[in-house]
Amino acid sequence: MNNLRKIEPGKKFKSEGVVLKPGREKSVLNRHHWLFSGAIQSFPPGFIDGNIYPIFSAEGELHGYGYFNRRCSLTGRLTSFGRGRPYETIHQNLAEAIRLREKFYRSTEACRLVNGESDSLPGLIVDRYNPGLVIQVSTLGMEKLKPLIIQFLTELIKPKFIYEKSLLPSRKEEGLKEQEGLLTGQLTEPLLIDERGLKFKVYLSGAQKTGLFLDQREMRRLVQELAGEKKILDGFSYSGGFALSALKGRAAEVDLVDDSAQALDMARENMAMNGFPASSFRLIKQDMFDFLNNVTRLDYDLVILDPPAFAKKRADEKQASRAYQRLNYLALTKMKATGLLLTFSCSYYVNRDLFQKIIFQAALQAGRKVRILSHHRQSFDHPVSIFHPESDYLKGFLLYVS
Repeated sequence: MNNLRKIEPGKKFKSEGVVLKPGREKSVLNRHHWLFSGAIQSFPPGFIDGNIYPIFSAEGELHGYGYFNRRCSLTGRLTSFGRGRPYETIHQNLAEAIRLREKFYRSTEACRLVNGESDSLPGLIVDRYNPGLVIQVSTLGMEKLKPLIIQFLTELIKPKFIYEKSLLPSRKEEGLKEQEGLLTGQLTEPLLIDERGLKFKVYLSGAQKTGLFLDQREMRRLVQELAGEKKILDGFSYSGGFALSALKGRAAEVDLVDDSAQALDMARENMAMNGFPASSFRLIKQDMFDFLNNVTRLDYDLVILDPPAFAKKRADEKQASRAYQRLNYLALTKMKATGLLLTFSCSYYVNRDLFQKIIFQAALQAGRKVRILSHHRQSFDHPVSIFHPESDYLKGFLLYVS
């Protein structure tokens, strides 16, 4: 962690900070956290990638502090705006993020405590799994801040463990290796989590994301509300979150499709732990595209498609769009009339408007009449900053197909 000299109001230390090109301070003034390489005029002498530096306009006005990595086109990420001292601001932002969750999730055993830029902590995700925490670090700057983050989290929450699960493609571009392991305390797996009366076994080591798809909490509630007496297909089912919610909502039958035997084993454990008999669900180990290609007709009242991200970098956008269109086309072609399709994209580089266009193209190609009944319901622990809309990565539509 580098030392920052205090900058007094009215004084200019352009030689000590990162200087923006003329007219390129607008995004910073709009409290957006990102600075691309094309906006930067100069770096200070002795600049070190990943360290925090003051950010000046071309005229020498101090606009905030951030960390930078010259090997990335998205070069800078602001950790504070204006003249707030950066490390104090990081502590304040972390405490504020925790307070926000405590307003809504005091009785919830699993929730997101820090949601990156939306909580003014770019490059950091923190999820709570009672009684411990899981963190994801995606940038070099946040990697250097990690000891400070662990110190602050320990002071603010006193977790029994902190586990890191930084297995992200972005780390390679940042010059970082993937990182996973226990950072502090003791971890005994599986963790047992209760979500609105449903019990989940959560394995942190070897699991996708940070263990449980917390961003789909409200959509699991929606599935439970819709499920009564319906036959339901849970595609890309992972450990069975949607399927469990459907059965709790008195679904008549649920089929789970996933190409991971480990995921289906976890789903089976969760079903048994919640008392659902084996006769109420069917586990199908198969690639979802193959399943849709091979089936003649989707005889389901509700089809759920929640695939992993098809676009993990900007260059993947076209290929991912084709994959989403193919996936939804196959489902729409074979669904029965008056069926419901709940379809998602968690690809950051496929935005909401593009995803809706993809669904439009799939419906047109399939020759089906499709109406949007609902959009993805954002849970309160995954806020999106009004100043940083790019953090709204998860898109979903509930569709009525006729």
